[in-house]
Amino acid sequence: MDEPVPLPALPLRTSGRWILDANGQRFKLASVSWYGAEEMDYVPAGLERAHRSAIAKQVRTMGFNSVRLPWSNEMFELNPVVSDGVIAANPDLEGRRALEVFDAVIEALAHEGLVVILDNHVSDADWCCSDTDGNGLWYTNGYPEASWLADWRGMVTRYRNQPAVVAAELRNEPRPANGVTPVWGGGDPATDWHAAAERGGNAVLGVDPDLLIVVQGLNYGADLSGPYTLPIQLAVENRLVYAAHDYAWFHNGLASYQDLKATLGDAWGYLLVQNQPYTAPVWVSEFGTCHTSATCVTDTTGQGFWFSSIRQYLIEADIDWAYWALNGTQARGTGRTFGAEETYGVLDTSWSAPASAALHGALEAIIPVTQEP
Repeated sequence: MDEPVPLPALPLRTSGRWILDANGQRFKLASVSWYGAEEMDYVPAGLERAHRSAIAKQVRTMGFNSVRLPWSNEMFELNPVVSDGVIAANPDLEGRRALEVFDAVIEALAHEGLVVILDNHVSDADWCCSDTDGNGLWYTNGYPEASWLADWRGMVTRYRNQPAVVAAELRNEPRPANGVTPVWGGGDPATDWHAAAERGGNAVLGVDPDLLIVVQGLNYGADLSGPYTLPIQLAVENRLVYAAHDYAWFHNGLASYQDLKATLGDAWGYLLVQNQPYTAPVWVSEFGTCHTSATCVTDTTGQGFWFSSIRQYLIEADIDWAYWALNGTQARGTGRTFGAEETYGVLDTSWSAPASAALHGALEAIIPVTQEP
């Protein structure tokens, strides 16, 4: 095995709109999401195609410095022995349980100097996300809030001594579920995502006060207007990061870059204005496009135009980001086919090279730090 690549100076912290390393230097999250552990096979996808160490090395060589790893409450609580077929290229993991495979993947990423953000993606192990999948809130009937909090404490305890784990993204894409629509504030424990996020964040910090706490907006992560009047307040200072999501279908009929800029500025870009009661870093923890055509990446209309525009917005303010997704192939979930090409993936179906030079190049261009505190 190659010599390990040093991790950045840890722990990370925040100051105003910036994420900083332990030396007070900016650490810009240039991340990619590696999904699968949150779905029906309970392991990050691709382990049947390539060794985890080779995948981790590929992530680093493509220029990313961090990986967003989704997990489900079902994966954590059930923790089953995984089937041999889903880890075929990692035979040393045969007979291991889901969390042991998750451990091994994080260890491989850490060996490459990559930091990890744990993302509680869903409660029930499955593909995400819709208004009808039942996973839109931070709780379900099978996994009530008490379980969500306990599982977060359990995950953080498990990785308390793994320095590469630097952040906890409390919940993915809050949205309506089972007739209940989450809101920002109001005090109703069944609907108030702001209050739940404070409870969740403080539960995590009670176990590991060095972690960053990542709080997504409402409406599939698109709406962070709530903190303008009601910011998140955590028990430990300099730990809060907001997370926004953006995709082409969030902007039907997008006519100009200025339209996108105005929309995103109102929704979450305003949080980057320094010296305000609400100021905090924003990490765009999901955005992505297809790699099947040049028009997916750059075009004068449609998805390619949106993708060019969101990248311009990220560049102008030098915003932290995570691309969806790393995956060369799909994980097993509703409406998905295990091993099928992931057309939104950075990697090809062998998990050994970029699927699209155009897509990889577009992402490389937004990696460099251009603004400092």
